[in-house]
Amino acid sequence: MRTLIKNSAIAFVLLAGVTTYAQKDNRSIDNYREPNKNGINVFEAVKDTTSTFENVKVRIGGSSTLQFQAIDHENSGAVELIKIGSNFNLATANLDLDVALYDGIRMHLRTYLSSRHHPEPYVKGGYFQIDKLDFIKEGFMEDIMKYTTIKVGHMENNYGDAHFRRTDNAQAIYNPFVGNLIMDSFTTEVGAEVYYQRNGFIGMLGFANGKLNQAVDYPDTGGASFLAKLGYDKQINEDLRFRLTGSIYNTGKVATSYLYSADRAGSRYYLVLEPTGSKTSSAFRSGRYNPNLQNKITAIMFNPFVKYKGLEFFGTIESSNGKGKAELEERTANQFAGELIYRFGNDENFFLGGRYNKVDAEDISGSDIEISRVQLGAGWFMTKNILLKAEYVNQKYDGFGNGSIFDEGKFNGLMAEAVISF
Repeated sequence: MRTLIKNSAIAFVLLAGVTTYAQKDNRSIDNYREPNKNGINVFEAVKDTTSTFENVKVRIGGSSTLQFQAIDHENSGAVELIKIGSNFNLATANLDLDVALYDGIRMHLRTYLSSRHHPEPYVKGGYFQIDKLDFIKEGFMEDIMKYTTIKVGHMENNYGDAHFRRTDNAQAIYNPFVGNLIMDSFTTEVGAEVYYQRNGFIGMLGFANGKLNQAVDYPDTGGASFLAKLGYDKQINEDLRFRLTGSIYNTGKVATSYLYSADRAGSRYYLVLEPTGSKTSSAFRSGRYNPNLQNKITAIMFNPFVKYKGLEFFGTIESSNGKGKAELEERTANQFAGELIYRFGNDENFFLGGRYNKVDAEDISGSDIEISRVQLGAGWFMTKNILLKAEYVNQKYDGFGNGSIFDEGKFNGLMAEAVISF
């Protein structure tokens, strides 16, 4: 714990120093999602053929967050819960390096300086993004690359649109709420993705190796993940924007599928419905649900997004099917979520919103379970880099067996979060 506090303090000083540097420097990079308020409701990086490249440019950025938690939890009493109270959580911090390497080529690298699960800094992942092939020959395949983007790396895979709005450790400025979805689909695998964006239409094909941790000493644990996305995103007029995408993530056989358990940074609801003796670093997925489709999985997600003036709706319809190698039959887990946000004030610096999230699944225990959550939130952008937000959360569990810690389980209360991102 002391190490984590120390790293958090170092991270805060480092990020504060970088902020001072940033004020003196033009930090724009081509085909890039800004890590501040300007990046809200941006999904895939915008494809722009206008180039600002002159020389190699290194953009140093990052984020830091701090939450105050006042949540109560209870269950049937079959498994004793750890006692929790109201207090601040340990701060989390990210360090981002974005480098314009050549005209049409950039690199992204994110390091978690401090997180709930790890007291030490470690690399989340990174990638190369290629929007032009001028490094081969000036104007090479220009007509195709005008609409095409290639990403290669050990990176966050582009399954669905929900991951563009989720909190990624300290990067919480895109999320209008404090917590992510109950079934939090997020993974980082080595692979490549090819995008085609034209006149509002979006297409993506990707392949990855199905592994979260990379190593050569387990040669029989290989596999492959196939990803695809198809959608349409259009600013209809000055007031109305519409986006609809469908995505698929499929792996036929892997040693372990991490689609719903790969986030090592941890949940925002600390120690809810955890047993006595739990630690925030080890019990870091509190409040989430992993369907444990461990070795074979096909997940499909649809995401509608509509924004009319200050009012926006974002939805998630997800169905995952698969099994573990010891299971004889496949199981299914479904998730539904709807967010309604109203942004108002000068430059929409304030917002109010609500989210309803429900998971209905055939659990690995054999039970048909249901988890539902209501989140009510509000936020204020003090500047485009500083966000204060608050949330009321109420989550309930149903269908779990008498011996389960989730039997008659529920938690509810208040969360407050301060976010700096630049």
